[in-house]
Amino acid sequence: MIHSVIIECHIYESHSLKEKRSVIKKVVTRLRQQFNIATAELDYQDLWQRSQIGLVTISSDKIKAEQELQKAIAFVTRIPELEVTGTIVDWH
Repeated sequence: MIHSVIIECHIYESHSLKEKRSVIKKVVTRLRQQFNIATAELDYQDLWQRSQIGLVTISSDKIKAEQELQKAIAFVTRIPELEVTGTIVDWH
């Protein structure tokens, strides 16, 4: 099973693309290090206060895959530099 999540984020304290990229890079790096998932910024690279982050995992065990991505989503929601404005969860 392929389980994917798209997280929409707003970065309030960002006043430039450089500041935004610093926050997103930190988030993406931590997600890759702490969880068994692939992650990347998917959209809004040219906007300095908005981002879309994609998370994907592949597993034969649907429950474990969902647990891993739910932990990753919870991790992102606790990051003080950004606010999660929406999530889209999909199974393939």
